[in-house]
Amino acid sequence: MNYEQRLISQAELRALPTDQDEQPSNQIEGYAVVFNEPSKDLGGFVEVIDPSALDGVDLSQVVMLDQHDYSKPLANVKAGTLQLDVDDKGLHFVATLDDSVSYANDALANVKNGNVDSMSFRFDVDDGGDAFSKDENGQVTRTIKQLKDLFEISPVTVPAYDGTQVDTRSYNDFMEQENKEKEQKKMPTKTIIENKEKSELRSFADFIRSRGEVRDGITTTGAAAVIPSEVITPVFQLKQSNANLAQYVTVKSVSNGSGHYPIAAKQTGVLATKEELAQIADADAKMFTDVPFDVQTRAAKIYLSNEVIDDSAVDIVSEVKNQLQKLVDNTDNKNIITLLTGKDFTSVKAANTDDLKKVYNVSLDPALDKMFVTNQSGFNYLDTLKDAEGRYLLQPNPAAASGFGLFGAPVVVVADSLLANNADGSFPMIAGDLGQSIALFRRNQATAQWQQFDAYSQGLYVVVRNDYRVIDKTAAVNISLAAAGK
Repeated sequence: MNYEQRLISQAELRALPTDQDEQPSNQIEGYAVVFNEPSKDLGGFVEVIDPSALDGVDLSQVVMLDQHDYSKPLANVKAGTLQLDVDDKGLHFVATLDDSVSYANDALANVKNGNVDSMSFRFDVDDGGDAFSKDENGQVTRTIKQLKDLFEISPVTVPAYDGTQVDTRSYNDFMEQENKEKEQKKMPTKTIIENKEKSELRSFADFIRSRGEVRDGITTTGAAAVIPSEVITPVFQLKQSNANLAQYVTVKSVSNGSGHYPIAAKQTGVLATKEELAQIADADAKMFTDVPFDVQTRAAKIYLSNEVIDDSAVDIVSEVKNQLQKLVDNTDNKNIITLLTGKDFTSVKAANTDDLKKVYNVSLDPALDKMFVTNQSGFNYLDTLKDAEGRYLLQPNPAAASGFGLFGAPVVVVADSLLANNADGSFPMIAGDLGQSIALFRRNQATAQWQQFDAYSQGLYVVVRNDYRVIDKTAAVNISLAAAGK
């Protein structure tokens, strides 16, 4: 499935005014999608976006690029620098650009001075999500009723109306049916079966009715349809645990590859008594500790043949991008678990409910936002524990990822493959405040897509520049639950 690009000339793209302190604003706003506004001619038809086209569409992964260039990201919903809102007019956005990045500063300047005043967006349409119609003047209109994905939005200089980017198969089917109906009106016909539902006939319906005619490589033999083996069906996603531990730790965006992160030290001292006219004594306390960070670059790439992309009935490129993002999540999970189970944090053994309560009540500071992380085996063990009155220890907690809580704190369950059982057969468990325990220093994350013309293929890569550090060794405790079999 080819994704499409559309120009929005009514984007109302502009830079926001300066703030109250007269500091220059680094924000731009406008409309990335406008409802019920006809496009320019797209090759025999115009197009409008229905106000319901964005219903149910996941906008959490949308990025803003400069001129559709994936190597030049400007803002990102996931990073909190791109805000999207659907209103009566369309899809409104507010983007905060990093003016320390040269190309972002150039893009901001071009919007401010009016050199760039249009928007474009890249998308694909859900199956059955569009329809064609013709008015009395012969104007054919494509109405997009439901988008499947919205990939990115871009401030643009040149309209993105390249005919090769428009998926015109459904338009060709519509015109073919129109021509058939005209021919049928010219000759006497005998109705055998009356079809009361006059709707657009897609290519699949056409080849079923073709009785042996060739349609896009698909033929019929008698009444039985023969589907060639090269027709690719939607990608089957294997179910697997997709816990993202990065959402629980402290994520700190940094502008340099290395440096120090100041952490306010815990204060246990008191103020000294001051005699009249005596000099005030120095505070006997350390105010801050520094956590050094050194960002490392991690990356992966993959090549896809254009034959596979062209012949696939699904958006293979988007599927691969989703898989690359899973690699990023796996990288975060592995590094966070490695720190949490390392020697920086206290390790204790828990053989019963009282041992767990002692860790929760005594070992951890009362001010912490406590939670528990365990693996499948540990969760299964906890699920069998009861208190002295015969009540199960785990209680329903709708706010927890697992649906259960322990002592009122949420329980997060990860796969045994990520958090393995201990060497002695006991079950691993981490109790504490992950946000105060671990910091993820994120320099940037970039994805790019390019053409390999000599091999008729496309390349995709993802690059993350992160570092993972312990920031408070007292904010979490490693627990070894009772050994298996005991």
